[in-house]
Amino acid sequence: MNARAAALPRFRRLPRPAFHKARALMRALQLRQTRREFSDRELSPQTLSDLLWAAFGVNRRRGPFGGCGRTAASASNSQEIDVYVATASGAYLYDPRRHRLQQVSPQDLRAIAISPGQSPGDRGAHAPVRLIYVADIDRLTHTSGFQEPGLHDRDVQRAYYYVDTGLIAANVYLFAAVTRLAAWFHNCDTDALAAVLPLSRTQRVLFAQTVGYPLVPKRRNRG
Repeated sequence: MNARAAALPRFRRLPRPAFHKARALMRALQLRQTRREFSDRELSPQTLSDLLWAAFGVNRRRGPFGGCGRTAASASNSQEIDVYVATASGAYLYDPRRHRLQQVSPQDLRAIAISPGQSPGDRGAHAPVRLIYVADIDRLTHTSGFQEPGLHDRDVQRAYYYVDTGLIAANVYLFAAVTRLAAWFHNCDTDALAAVLPLSRTQRVLFAQTVGYPLVPKRRNRG
């Protein structure tokens, strides 16, 4: 870690998740959709808190194999996916056990948290939040759960962490649906992100997901 990174504020407090705002699951499924055009309006601290908890927060202290339980399943409860949050004020790692954000970079990484050419025009380029999904292979091979041979096979590992990422992304889509936010699961510049995020040799950048308020087209005057 360089001197600049060491000087960063280490943590940001998050409000407690607002569970009372939940809607029926069927309504959430009915509203779920991908929206690719975003306003630059910021998410409130409460909304960001609720979003991250819904994505991959701790929903029970006693889960399988002695670990905590999370809002999305993972292979043998290895919980090998980390969620990074790219915002205008920098990049953060979501700590689900303490439900807080730890700043890992002062840079605005939103531009590389999406593959070049994917964003339609410049709409969505300044969406407030891009979640970055990173897999840690070491957690699969050293899980406290079932010691199945597949956890040491590269192809099986890849299948597991892709599926586990999809489960988290699905939670984000449902949360966005019931809170009237826009969400879009997409590719990202994995090499560029790996170069700037403080990752270990066993971590892999996978995908990203943009979340924000939908862009409302301006009304044309009828003169």
